[in-house]
Amino acid sequence: MENQRLMLWLAFTCVLFLLYQAWVQDHRPAAAPSEPIPTESPQPPPSELPAVPSAPTSAATPAPAAPAPATGQGQRIHVRTDVLDVDIDTLGASLVRADLLRYPVHKGEAQLVRLLDDTPATSFVIKSGVRAVGGGPEPTHEALYTADASEYTLADDQDTLTVTLSWEQAGLLARTIYTFKRGSYAIQLNREIANATGSTWAGASYIQLQRRHVPVKRSRTSIDAYSFTGPVFANGHKYEKFKIEDLAKEPIKETVKGGWLASIQHHFLGAVVPDPGHTTAYSSTVQGDVYTLTAIDTEPASIENGQQATFSDELFVGPKLQKQLKATADRLVLTVDYGLLTPIAKMLFWLLQQLHNLTGNWGWAIVLVTVLIKAAFYKLSETSGRSMAKMRKLQPRMKALQERYRDDRQELSRKMMDLYKSEGANPMAGCLPILVQMPVFFALYWVLIESVEMRQAPFILWITDLSSRDPYFILPLLMGVTMFAQQKLNPAPPDPVQAKVMMLMPVIFTGLFAFFPAGLVLYWFVNNLLSILQQWRINTVVERTA
Repeated sequence: MENQRLMLWLAFTCVLFLLYQAWVQDHRPAAAPSEPIPTESPQPPPSELPAVPSAPTSAATPAPAAPAPATGQGQRIHVRTDVLDVDIDTLGASLVRADLLRYPVHKGEAQLVRLLDDTPATSFVIKSGVRAVGGGPEPTHEALYTADASEYTLADDQDTLTVTLSWEQAGLLARTIYTFKRGSYAIQLNREIANATGSTWAGASYIQLQRRHVPVKRSRTSIDAYSFTGPVFANGHKYEKFKIEDLAKEPIKETVKGGWLASIQHHFLGAVVPDPGHTTAYSSTVQGDVYTLTAIDTEPASIENGQQATFSDELFVGPKLQKQLKATADRLVLTVDYGLLTPIAKMLFWLLQQLHNLTGNWGWAIVLVTVLIKAAFYKLSETSGRSMAKMRKLQPRMKALQERYRDDRQELSRKMMDLYKSEGANPMAGCLPILVQMPVFFALYWVLIESVEMRQAPFILWITDLSSRDPYFILPLLMGVTMFAQQKLNPAPPDPVQAKVMMLMPVIFTGLFAFFPAGLVLYWFVNNLLSILQQWRINTVVERTA
């Protein structure tokens, strides 16, 4: 029967989908050997926009167990809020470490996700400064700052925490001010310049994001490798992801008003968002496995003697919480990548979020979404179910026709079609509900994979993380049982070979779903239960009216 064949093709499609993802990860090009980055770019003529010096990065070495000590003459300023634990290096007033206090690497363990880190093997830092236009002193990320304290903590009665670092040379005073807010991963970055040099001073502010690319290894227990890791750029009109080898061949070189740069990984990102009211020159460099993304203001400030100016930008260092991303920058939420099914995935996520607000549990939200989806397509499923029930009743007559015309396939097909027509049965009726569900299924897959809101989210009993596989494979087994029960309520294929293959389908799907996120298996399990109840009711009604 055609609908059974369709089920086989859908199962085959699922297998191909998973095999393709595995192939992409296994054949990702290896990163080029790391090389040190030049300490400074050549200085252009004074009439041109000043180039940003590149910070040195040493070759990769095994990461030590403890954070690396401060380099050069810099000292560490430790900052702790309710969501971030940060180190700021006084050498350049740079962000060199950021631990996410609400996100352990593994559920139930003490080790936290470390997003920023200046350990050479996994270096990821954010630097900033102001370049002098036309010469003179300049507070770049190579300047040595001072701070009033070495420890800053957001008190229980505080909503904001301000950390100020100062630098002075030849009458030019610079202050780099970080402002942290309670519950927020967005960090306000202000650079104040006061001119007491005795003459006019001009400067252009910049932010530089530098990271060593470390490919994520794929494993059965981790889904991190199935999400993009690397640099991204938005110019206000488009959003682009870059492979390191492509970025090396065609670097970013664009000047626009607004936009932002970021380095993303599964569930987390570090982003720099320049002042959207200024025109910014974006660029990138790649050396070995280290890439540097730079945003420099193309509208230098001219500061008269005795005057001052402020450069304001914003950083985002943390999880891809969609509400905070939307509030930080236009289109920053695109770093939550749902792929080709983004429109459906966004609607699903919105619905899940509303139900989570109601239930307080992402698992029950998935259950309720499944019920709502089933209700939305109830009439479609009912029509299909009635047709399948009629097909089930016609099985004895179909077998008789098969015996009678076993040697005449053409006549058998004609007689079968006449039978379907006279009884109002449609062998293809079972296909449409399955086809409708597949986009929802794959969209929900990406919602569970990509949405950090569901990372390590518990359900009930042994399901402690809906975004990873069931640790005991109980839910996939239950799903396989419901799939088997569902088959028993539908007509068996007349072809004995097809019938045997269909009996294997629950086993095949159980194996496939064993390594899917538990939330996705929960959706399919609940959907099967609802389908069983619906088909049982329809079969009962059809048999009574026979």
